[in-house]
Amino acid sequence: MSSSTPSAHTKFPLGAYGLRIAGLPDAGLLLPPASPDWPLVEVVVEVGELEADEEQLDDERSRLRLRTGGWLELQREPGRARYVVPSPLTTDALVHPYLAPAAAVFTHWHGREGVHGGALAIDSTAWGVVGDRLGGKSSLLAALAVNGTDIVCDDVLVIDGSVAYPGPRTIDLREDAAATLGVGEPLPGAGARERWRLTLRALDRQLTLGGWLFTEWADQLELRRLPASETLARIYRNRSITVPPKDPTTFIQLSSLPAWELRRPRSWASLPRTLELLLGVLRADG
Repeated sequence: MSSSTPSAHTKFPLGAYGLRIAGLPDAGLLLPPASPDWPLVEVVVEVGELEADEEQLDDERSRLRLRTGGWLELQREPGRARYVVPSPLTTDALVHPYLAPAAAVFTHWHGREGVHGGALAIDSTAWGVVGDRLGGKSSLLAALAVNGTDIVCDDVLVIDGSVAYPGPRTIDLREDAAATLGVGEPLPGAGARERWRLTLRALDRQLTLGGWLFTEWADQLELRRLPASETLARIYRNRSITVPPKDPTTFIQLSSLPAWELRRPRSWASLPRTLELLLGVLRADG
């Protein structure tokens, strides 16, 4: 079994999800600047096989089965993410999607909350964007990025109190979305399906979570304000990890924020009107 050698983290102050990431010195613009007070996680990739039968998670260690083959072993202190995979991983693939499950576990270990979803930023306010796997979340965020809106993340939104942390500076799209928007570079073989990657601009200011947006497909374009009870249920079922939260009262605070359900047609022709309506409401509610 062969192993990569991580570089000294002090030379590469990069990170994502509120974590400093060591071992990916060639990540370049794919990772945002990291704050020195973020927990450090060293990334190591090994090509080979891991003798393991089941997943595990306790307060210090975790072992997760990767959907595309192989295992991810995590250690809380010192922070370490060890990928044991059947074939080498590129930095592009490590940054996304392979970094997300590690981030979900470290988020839990450090008393933060993670939600499967993305987020957009208006000034210094972040809005979580949550939708089903085929609900058009990534294409909506990509359209917002093309429109000039800052994007916080596309896969896991990490929250610490009221602070929302930026994710990798990428959005991965399906072929039709990339073609329609005229953006993205193909990344064949990086994950379970072919993807087209849109690189996002840097985002280095601190963001406060201001509310939520839940996306649904519908025949007509509509924005509906959600009550806190419905917001709570939707946030909770989209947690990035299934173990009980360290502080359940966090979800009371998160669900008290403004929340909207965006129902929109699948037609690309409706996208300009969707963005106009959405940004107008969020700016007024921010």
